[in-house]
Amino acid sequence: MDFGLVLQTDPPASQVVSLMKRAERNGFRYGWTFDSAVLWQEPFVIYSQILANTQKLHIGPMVTNPGTRTWEVTASTFATLNDMYGNRTVCGIGRGDSAMRVAGRAPNTLARLGEAIEVIRDLAEGREAVVDGKPLRIPWIKDGKLPVWMAAYGPKALALTGQKADGFILQLADPYLTEWMVKAVREAATEAGRDPASVTICVAAPAYVTADDSPAALAHARDQCRWFGGMVGNHVADLVSRYGEHSSMVPDELTEYIKARQGYDYSHHGRAGNPSADFVPDEIVDRFCLLGPAGAHVDKLRHLQSLGVDQFAVYDMHDNREATIDAYGTDVIPTINA
Repeated sequence: MDFGLVLQTDPPASQVVSLMKRAERNGFRYGWTFDSAVLWQEPFVIYSQILANTQKLHIGPMVTNPGTRTWEVTASTFATLNDMYGNRTVCGIGRGDSAMRVAGRAPNTLARLGEAIEVIRDLAEGREAVVDGKPLRIPWIKDGKLPVWMAAYGPKALALTGQKADGFILQLADPYLTEWMVKAVREAATEAGRDPASVTICVAAPAYVTADDSPAALAHARDQCRWFGGMVGNHVADLVSRYGEHSSMVPDELTEYIKARQGYDYSHHGRAGNPSADFVPDEIVDRFCLLGPAGAHVDKLRHLQSLGVDQFAVYDMHDNREATIDAYGTDVIPTINA
């Protein structure tokens, strides 16, 4: 199993670079960041420094979207980084929750997202693509490689992932929902004539390593990671509005917990102590995240691995960032990959 580290690009950028270097020393192979230009610093500028200060780490957004930048700019940016540092980027992409809404725009449609996946990949790998009705090719790209991984929850997005994306990003670590969604992606890939095993499966969720499993330690870890249920709740609310509160299209195990949700303030997005996540119960935090001593993380990761998960990406937005990276490097990654 591969491991990734997910960070927000809060200033100073030097700290983001330092944590990514620490992650690589501890056996992480991927470095990811949020991409929301109003809430955080521009990630692609920082990627250049991360790549320059690491040797093998692959980096990318979790996730970008088709609306913040024009598609040829996105493709050219990835291709430039790959030309400088040797094909070490991955394009994680989605509809654009915080990036679009904070800027006063609606998230992109799935139709637009599906088109963008193919166009960005083709342009970044040196092929011609049609952009706004015009054939376009970036002539200086000779030997580019850009895997495009799509973030998804709902049935139509999962189907699109299986049809077009090189990887699937699932932002929660609940084994039941992971199994359900991975199956949907693979079935869509098969129906599209693709090899379902060719779609990389990446589960991303907060991980908080505690010294023991005492009630106090677990309660603190839950409070540090409760924000994640609020973040996921934004996407779940969209699904409920589209498919209804109880729908055969979306499992109740995903939608039931947002009944008490009352709006969302993006100024606290992805941060410990987010007041907009007060509705998230302990059960959801335990299901969606990895909490407790290192052994508990190993057990859950082995379960996820048995479901076909190729990478676990650690959301490291809490008060135990360095210690969690180090614990994974000492006790989790070597055990999983022994």
